[in-house]
Amino acid sequence: MSHIALYRAWRPQTFQDMVGQQHIIQTLQNAIREQRVSHAYLFNGPRGTGKTSAAKILAKAVNCERGPAAEPCNECDACRGITAGHIMDVIEIDAASNRGIDEIRDIRDKVRYAPSEVRFKVYIIDEVHMLTAEAFNALLKTLEEPPGHVIFILATTEPHKLPATIISRCQRFDFRQVSLEEQTERLLKICHEEGIRADEDAIAYIARLSEGGMRDAISLLEQVSAFGGDSITLDAAVDVTGGMAADHFYELAEAVKDRNVAAVMPLVESLMQAGKSADKCMENLIYYFRDLLVMKLAPQGGAVTERVVDPERFRVMADAFTPGRLFAMIDTLNRYQVELKHASQPQTLFEVALMKLCTLNEDPASGGTSSGSSTPSGATAAPSAEVSRLRQQVEALERKLEQALQNGIAAGGGQPADGGAAARQPAAARSAAVRGSFGGGSGGVSRATVKLDAYSAAAGSAESNQARMKWSEVLQRVKEAKITVHAWLVDGEPVSTVNGSVLVAFKNTMHRETTEKQANREIIEKVLQDVLGEPLRLVTVMLKDWQAAASGVSAQKSEPMQLEPESDGAPQAASRPIWVEEAVKLFGEDLVVVKENE
Repeated sequence: MSHIALYRAWRPQTFQDMVGQQHIIQTLQNAIREQRVSHAYLFNGPRGTGKTSAAKILAKAVNCERGPAAEPCNECDACRGITAGHIMDVIEIDAASNRGIDEIRDIRDKVRYAPSEVRFKVYIIDEVHMLTAEAFNALLKTLEEPPGHVIFILATTEPHKLPATIISRCQRFDFRQVSLEEQTERLLKICHEEGIRADEDAIAYIARLSEGGMRDAISLLEQVSAFGGDSITLDAAVDVTGGMAADHFYELAEAVKDRNVAAVMPLVESLMQAGKSADKCMENLIYYFRDLLVMKLAPQGGAVTERVVDPERFRVMADAFTPGRLFAMIDTLNRYQVELKHASQPQTLFEVALMKLCTLNEDPASGGTSSGSSTPSGATAAPSAEVSRLRQQVEALERKLEQALQNGIAAGGGQPADGGAAARQPAAARSAAVRGSFGGGSGGVSRATVKLDAYSAAAGSAESNQARMKWSEVLQRVKEAKITVHAWLVDGEPVSTVNGSVLVAFKNTMHRETTEKQANREIIEKVLQDVLGEPLRLVTVMLKDWQAAASGVSAQKSEPMQLEPESDGAPQAASRPIWVEEAVKLFGEDLVVVKENE
């Protein structure tokens, strides 16, 4: 038999030919034996797992001239006609191209007529999730109470797109991915029957690439056999499918381990010159580092893949990486793989991803260390100490904030602790002092002003521009992490980045203070690190204060007279009651309107 016909020749013709779906096969066969065949079935699962094949086999089994039988004979006129597609009573419809209400109305009109050639009229609707909402509504009544001579079989890869009213009217069967062992066994059987000499590692490689789809596995086997003739080797399978050989993996991993960017670039160029696709190389590299991680964490688990040609060299490479660095590398490659699907320059993006891997261990939050051979205990001790130190700083800042708020309220209430100076201090200056304490300053306004001067000088820097460009992504990531934090953070906007700190300006005081809470701050800073690629500290400021600092006007220069003792009249702070000041702090100047009673 010609190798070109491998898929057609080995397509399942009986339930016994199905691979990996024994639970579904047994249920269907028992229903046929007991004459309890349902009026509607829903077959869902990944592509290439046998949904349409099972539907056709079920149609043959219930219509077999020697049945209904648990297995079709494939010899009678009915079985051969259904296999060839000549029986008009077994209708297969592709919902992707026949998805409108008119096609479903045609089915509804014809379903009332009795079958003319076989026992049951069977409608097989493939990719049923593609039907329109109107088409589903037209199908509902017929699907619920069809005539006794009609069977509906719906097949889909995306059952979540079906209306619940459709699913509830069907018996649902979930097809699963075929295991590597079952795929390998079937592929070896096909090679034996077809007279093809195949290496076991090549067959395992083909099974792995199919991602659990038996149809894809047979198609790949057919493609590789057409290239290699009567012999299939691992090298031939790698070349035909565009994958990477074991030596390529080792060379790239060696360059990443040594952080040798100069060695990475020629390797990528040689892969591209050999006709390898960047997305396939990225995918295979993720699998390779995953295998290193499994070897690292479960060396006795027997988790051996088709790429482990030399187990000893593979084990040495696994020992050269820490688990934290491997996790970070896999996460980085996965993010770049998503971007690679829409990249206009895939080779460049692949090179950037590898260069990123070479520098990952320089990031203290990446989970790695400065040396790939350092012990894991040393890698975790430093981050733990850093977290403990930061927690202590946050607790101290919270105590300062509470004390500053109490001092400010007491001064506004006419009970100063410093001889009246706090009472004469304007509300804007008091709130600035509170913000300075919370931001990490010990003195209040003067230190906050220095920080604002530094930030205003760097407002146009490349780091600040990058933070602004990626702020929408930061908001989206924060929303995915915790939507309530996003509700507060969306009021702010990044205005400057200096020395590992991002300054965010808020219009509303309450939004700013809620964002500054420790739990919320940790979420935001984690997202900032993930999006911008470096650990960053969140610093906040009111928008009006930032605008004054950015325009060269500081709080101390704009309000010197308000800090002096009273002379001609009451100070400005005394012109508004304390409850008005608290309302302004909570809701902002723009939202508070004071009306005098006549």
